[in-house]
Amino acid sequence: MRRFAALYAALDASTSTEAKVAALVQYLAEAPPADAAWGVYFLAGGKPRQTVPTALLRAEATALAGIPDWLFEASYQAVGDLAETIAQILPPPRQTSDLGLADWLTQRLLPLRGQPPEVQTAALRAWWDELPAEQRFLLVKLIGGGFRVGVSKLLVQRALARHAGLDAKLVAQRMMGWTDGRQPPTAARLAALLAPAGADGGADAQDDGQPYPFFLAHALDDAPPAQLAARLGPVADWQAEWKYDGIRAQLVRRGGRLWIWSRGEELITERFPEVVAQADGLPDGTVLDGELLAWGADDRPAPFQALQQRIQRKTLPRKLLAAVPVRFIAYDLLELAGQDCRPQPLQQRRSALQALLDGQPLALSPEVQADDWTTLATLRQQSRDRGVEGLMLKHRQSAYGSGRTKADGLWWKWKIAPHTVDAVLVYAQAGHGRRAGLYTDYTFAVWSRPPADAAEADAVVQAIAARLPAQPGALQLLTFTKAYSGLSDAEFKQVDAVIRASTLEKFGPVRSLKPGLVFELAFEGIARSPRHKSGIALRFPRMLRIRHDKPLWQADSLQTLEALVPVVAG
Repeated sequence: MRRFAALYAALDASTSTEAKVAALVQYLAEAPPADAAWGVYFLAGGKPRQTVPTALLRAEATALAGIPDWLFEASYQAVGDLAETIAQILPPPRQTSDLGLADWLTQRLLPLRGQPPEVQTAALRAWWDELPAEQRFLLVKLIGGGFRVGVSKLLVQRALARHAGLDAKLVAQRMMGWTDGRQPPTAARLAALLAPAGADGGADAQDDGQPYPFFLAHALDDAPPAQLAARLGPVADWQAEWKYDGIRAQLVRRGGRLWIWSRGEELITERFPEVVAQADGLPDGTVLDGELLAWGADDRPAPFQALQQRIQRKTLPRKLLAAVPVRFIAYDLLELAGQDCRPQPLQQRRSALQALLDGQPLALSPEVQADDWTTLATLRQQSRDRGVEGLMLKHRQSAYGSGRTKADGLWWKWKIAPHTVDAVLVYAQAGHGRRAGLYTDYTFAVWSRPPADAAEADAVVQAIAARLPAQPGALQLLTFTKAYSGLSDAEFKQVDAVIRASTLEKFGPVRSLKPGLVFELAFEGIARSPRHKSGIALRFPRMLRIRHDKPLWQADSLQTLEALVPVVAG
């Protein structure tokens, strides 16, 4: 734990990529292999499962510190991080421990999950009494399931490659599935990850369900067709496809078995039995890249919210399978007959994919045909009517790369402009980490109907300020979404001052506000939701700007949002 805590502190304190890689390389050289395996797991994005409930963590820390609940809460709001708050308020340890990270996980933390509260309490008290503050901080992060640090998976791969003297692309390929929680990290797995290329016992051979690293696209701005022609060349050089709003996935068929992997490297085969059936005819040694989509009765992709119903359920009743059928749309061939196809040009992989899927129930992503960029731009404007987000542009000579790179050729995502809405700020909550002490997490509302004029809207504001309940059928502000990104640090400080001056009530960390600020919000999708008071849920909401130019009564209404909800055929 000591070495990993020191590494965490070094990574968190530096903004230099080279310094972070060097710290990781040093850790890999010094840490025991079992500890390093777990360290790589967490730094690469592996999520520890919560071992002890947060309420128990808080209660025990408060009791050991000998402080009242209100003081713990005040400290937490000032610090902005639960683990750091607990680490700092606890009394100094009376013992020492040199237990390694792997032993902490396998011998202590993992067995503690599901134990009675009294067992968990005794363990917490004993462990906190043998660790200094920086190691307590890390321990609480691991116990609470909230571990994260400013390190990308790509950076971890670079460090592993430098440490082992390997090509970073080979390390990226070997790491696919490394953070899948069903297979815990071990010294043996780390040794295979770091073995020389082609060595016996290495992880090069694709003889199991391991997928390939996903090739990611760059965002293409909304340039005029003439500029696209100058920047990208002839439209004939590019394969255009619709950009679907689903789950990016790979189908891996080897040894008579099928695996379905998400882009987040989660094994999701069991959640999509109909896709498993669709892929039954694929020959062994086949890997396809594509998209999982909920499919509507109108024979087109259903909104992403429909697919979420399948993602969030651990069990799949027949009724849900019938109501939300899922299809896999294939758009690339990564492996055929056990041979890696990724170095081949896209047009060659596409031809082989078409031949492979001929007569198969799996669908092939259709090409969008256009003779020039102007025609293609016009077709792109039809995206929402088709239930897609825009277009994908893939150079016909591009290989299939690893991650978001331009070294192997180019893919662009040419998305349509997001929806926007003007909404009123009504609640605020303090941020965490570097945003601790500032109110940066906002809840927004729209009018239940368009106000008749400024006077009617002002009457609602005055009633809210006087804490008067809304009258049935009367004009009111309906909360519908939250957002916490999109503003600059200076803008957050500006809004924070307004929030503190217009606070009406405090509910723990949340403040209710006298309405006064209008924001323009952007979002990628919208659907009906019974979980929200407004009956509306947004996908990826974010703040575009503060509308100082727009009076409160001219903010949008619920009817504006309802008009944007796509009609789903039943």
